[in-house]
Amino acid sequence: MRVKYCQKDFWFLYAAFRYTVAMRIGMIGLGRMGGNMAQRLAGGGHEVIGYAPHPPDPARLEEMHTTLAPDLPTLVAQLPAPRVVWIMVPAGDATQETVDALAKLLLPGDLIIDGGNTRYTDDIVRAAALQPKGIHYMDAGTSGGVWGLKLGYCLMVGGQPEDFQRVEPIFKTLAPPNGYLHCGAVGSGHFVKMVHNGIEYAMMQSYAEGFEIMQASRYPLDLPAIANVWMQGSVVRSWLLELTARALEQDPGLEHLQPWVEDSGEGRWTVEESINSAVPAPVIALSLMMRFRSRQENSFGARMLAAMRQQFGGHAVKSK
Repeated sequence: MRVKYCQKDFWFLYAAFRYTVAMRIGMIGLGRMGGNMAQRLAGGGHEVIGYAPHPPDPARLEEMHTTLAPDLPTLVAQLPAPRVVWIMVPAGDATQETVDALAKLLLPGDLIIDGGNTRYTDDIVRAAALQPKGIHYMDAGTSGGVWGLKLGYCLMVGGQPEDFQRVEPIFKTLAPPNGYLHCGAVGSGHFVKMVHNGIEYAMMQSYAEGFEIMQASRYPLDLPAIANVWMQGSVVRSWLLELTARALEQDPGLEHLQPWVEDSGEGRWTVEESINSAVPAPVIALSLMMRFRSRQENSFGARMLAAMRQQFGGHAVKSK
């Protein structure tokens, strides 16, 4: 699905039709994801108070329609009780430090929503630590990337039902129609998002392998055209395939890229969960291993294989 986007028309229509109850929300983290989410919330009629250790430039901040707080105490002070604060910072230490800082500022009844790529077990620990203070906690697995501003974010939410109902207007604004789901108790949203990303790894690896086979074939195939025709009714059509076509149209040989593929951690956690649950997930596991392999410029394991073949069969090797 290709979308033509006019910012002015988008915000007018969005404010007119999408939001139901305007809320004031704090957004911590105004990077690519957090900044776009703040912008979408503001476009939907909500008031956003933002904070970021490294604030966006004034032009970008104006585009977000977001009020910038100089620090966390100021952000909290500008929110009406019971407060809602959405955290959109890197998973791990940055998220934990933010939760710890908020725990000292928020009051009973206030709510923290973590929309980053947190491991679901961390959600359970954090919610338990906040409970004696009366501070509520939710996790919101968020998918949509940089396209979420225009198309909406798929939201997988974990937490208490009453908390979900209280902030549902926020989810309605961020998501496309039918694009958000209360998955269950705290941690369930990030659990579902974790598995989502594991599946994503496998889909990406499968497309990559298939297109490499075609790129290496005897035929001078038009790979962007193939990706586009597969989008027309094929059983392998998907948004990932559409993005593949877009990337190939921009650079058919992908010559400006290095073959280095990072992982956010969720693929690893999915594989670990499959092991702990004794559920076979060989395709997801191998797609994760291929990401590790992409980062080895001069693999010792590959050289070891060459050495063994030379030893037992006298096969030719390539020297440096």
